[in-house]
Amino acid sequence: MALRKIVIKNDDILRKKCKPIENFDEKLGILLDDMAETMYKANGVGLAGPQVGVLRRIAVVDVGEGLLELINPEIIKSKGTQRDVEGCLSCPNEWGYVVRPNEIIVKFQNRSGKHCQLKLKEFFARAVCHELDHLDGKLFIDIADEMVDPNELKD
Repeated sequence: MALRKIVIKNDDILRKKCKPIENFDEKLGILLDDMAETMYKANGVGLAGPQVGVLRRIAVVDVGEGLLELINPEIIKSKGTQRDVEGCLSCPNEWGYVVRPNEIIVKFQNRSGKHCQLKLKEFFARAVCHELDHLDGKLFIDIADEMVDPNELKD
């Protein structure tokens, strides 16, 4: 495994739509492992392909319930709303309130190509929605309804 460089918000790659993953091979496994290691090292809860310079529909998420690897993910159903503060590894020291669904059903493939589906709620749903936005070239700062001073977030 290797740490990847996290792309920062001014890089145009973060504004591009990603292409689907077609090859479920050793190279994909290495990318997933690298992304997870990079996310953990940066103290993040999610990381998407474009954030490491890869324009493919791939993301990793861990909100404390174990690592979820999402390949070619798509939200097929959402319900309710929640509004909370978000940050992003690609937007250091920026925080803002974002409205997201409170519950989602996401379909995706795992590293072996198997089709899966999960129902996620609250923070887990928020994190997955955030990462899927990256796959469509959107950053949370594009949809935040209010930005927050990082100093106000400290206990």
